[in-house]
Amino acid sequence: MPGDVVVLDAGDRVPADLRLVAVDELHVDESALTGESDPVVKEAVALPVETALADRANMAYSTSLASRGAGRGVVVATGADTEIGRIHRLVGEAETLQTPLTRKISRFSQLLTVVILALAALTFGLGLLRGQPAAEMLTAAVALAVGAIPEGLPAVVTITLAIGVSRMARRRAVIRRLPAVETLGSTSVICTDKTGTLTANAMTVTTVVAGGREVEVTGTGYGAGERCAATAW
Repeated sequence: MPGDVVVLDAGDRVPADLRLVAVDELHVDESALTGESDPVVKEAVALPVETALADRANMAYSTSLASRGAGRGVVVATGADTEIGRIHRLVGEAETLQTPLTRKISRFSQLLTVVILALAALTFGLGLLRGQPAAEMLTAAVALAVGAIPEGLPAVVTITLAIGVSRMARRRAVIRRLPAVETLGSTSVICTDKTGTLTANAMTVTTVVAGGREVEVTGTGYGAGERCAATAW
């Protein structure tokens, strides 16, 4: 609850947004919030309200990890009111943008609808002018409208995109939404976060130099399959 006092030690997960009032060499890993892989040194100092999120050294945010030292802080926000909760809320409120393909299909569908309705109305009107029964002309107009609708278009588009998804999967690219395949084909620049997206936020040893010898370490991460190959200096 806001107002509660929380004591942090190395290895603790910050349970809420805290205003730090006392620290002892406290370092906090905020990579989940800011993307910064290096632990942030915290201080119990007063800062201006307009200080940027990544520069607020007197705050410890929910879901961050105390990697070193200790500290004590007062809870100022919990749950959806925390900074990480605000980010989740903004992500949930984000609008789903249409891809170039879906925009073109939407415009084509609107144009096709107008043309079909116009032809159906024209058929019905000409039939009445020629003295045909209204019921028969209404049936003919409806039949014309139904027959002119390209019912196979959605299936063709879906199958085509599914083939693209399958080809991307063979290249280890997972596509969650079918229209994204066409968007990727039109992409020239990709802006992405590095830590946690392109990298795992974990250092990997590749070479060890000790006692005049150089040892190369194979493998990645913390798996058990690593091997060391010693070579002379």
